[in-house]
Amino acid sequence: MNANKVAVIGAGSWGTALAHVSAENNVNTCLWARRQELVDEIKETRKNESYLPGEKISEKIKVSTDLEKVVSGADIVIIAVPSHGVREIAKKIRVYIKDDAIITSSSKGIELDSFKRMSQVLSEELFKGQKQRIVALSGPSHAEEVIRNLPTTIVAASSNRVAAETVQDILMNNSFRVYTNSDIIGVELGGALKNVIAICSGISDGLGFGDNTRAALMTRGIVEITRLGIKLGGIATTFSGLSGIGDLIVTCSSMYSRNRKAGIEIGKGKTVKEVVKSTKMVIEGINTTKAAFLLSKSLNTEMPITEQAYLVLFEGKSPAEAVSTLMNRQGKHEHEDTISQKFFRC
Repeated sequence: MNANKVAVIGAGSWGTALAHVSAENNVNTCLWARRQELVDEIKETRKNESYLPGEKISEKIKVSTDLEKVVSGADIVIIAVPSHGVREIAKKIRVYIKDDAIITSSSKGIELDSFKRMSQVLSEELFKGQKQRIVALSGPSHAEEVIRNLPTTIVAASSNRVAAETVQDILMNNSFRVYTNSDIIGVELGGALKNVIAICSGISDGLGFGDNTRAALMTRGIVEITRLGIKLGGIATTFSGLSGIGDLIVTCSSMYSRNRKAGIEIGKGKTVKEVVKSTKMVIEGINTTKAAFLLSKSLNTEMPITEQAYLVLFEGKSPAEAVSTLMNRQGKHEHEDTISQKFFRC
């Protein structure tokens, strides 16, 4: 399938970066922004200082606040709004979407009330629960590096091979490599759940801990992410790929990671409310922590790091006490969880 027009919904850092990649690949690309002042800024200066300060945006991008104008006729519609806004925006655009359009989610989160992944939300609102042509984009991909054409690799996941390959084709270039994957469940869960561990990594940094602690959080973090992911239908090997361990590494260690930054401030003593209030960016990992914790309890799945993150973020437990709880758990064999069994036991 050829894509003659791409619509990107959401002019935050990631939406802007994806629009930039598509436009620079000579695809007719339209970007939707909620605020007229942001549209004016991009048109006049080719910059988005609120989200990508100092970076030049492709001259080829068309930008508007008019959803109908942006979405109508698009062969691919990329949803790049925060996860809590995906359902609302899907309801608004469904009347404008072509019958054969490919819907692509780049939002990394879990809907808090329903515990649904973003592709499930989009399927419900746009296709009455049918999978249709939905693709999930995920992987280690900070927008600040993508916009500067630094080599980046991501995954386009879908149960529809043609849809995934079409998205792959319109985004691939010599600095942006896209792999396909049929495990949309695992890809989405890896992208969402890694934000929980990234907050914990930041808290560790804020407490003054070192590389050893971060490595432990990342290594044991991917174990519990995989645990829950398999329970929810994901494939184990997906979590060792770009959307799993790859995204986890970059989000836990990068200076660009808003989840890690939030964790650093919490580790230094700020409250969650103070941290949220201090930034324009959405910290996806906060709500995802709650969703993951509640899911783990409902599925009887052991997630000790996620549980302590939940207690710190939502129950007022001190970060230092949470660390003590984790370090003083009963001893166990490192490989007591066996991926090849397709399930995990405590």
